[in-house]
Amino acid sequence: MKQAIVARTDINMGEGKLAAQVAHASLSAYEDTDGPNRREWKGSGQKKVVLQADGEDQLFELADRAERSGLPHAIIRDAGHTQLEPGTVTALAVGPGSDRAVDEITGDLSLY
Repeated sequence: MKQAIVARTDINMGEGKLAAQVAHASLSAYEDTDGPNRREWKGSGQKKVVLQADGEDQLFELADRAERSGLPHAIIRDAGHTQLEPGTVTALAVGPGSDRAVDEITGDLSLY
């Protein structure tokens, strides 16, 4: 079991902003995960990987693929209190799910 968090590289988020957006995405997708997968992922160390996306369109394409695969996922939009305009799409979490299922969606992406 693992979760992939995909963050945009084209909006120049600072390190703290990036960390916050990744955390928001991870938690949001976890909250939408059903009981057995939720417990299994939590009990097995909550494996995560953070990956790069080159823009908003890529995040929505990946989210669509996750939806069609039945994987939990969450798109994150920034509130706009600091570095970004309100509503800026910053990150996507895919999973938790089986390593194979998550890799089918995000396996071609580079590590952040």
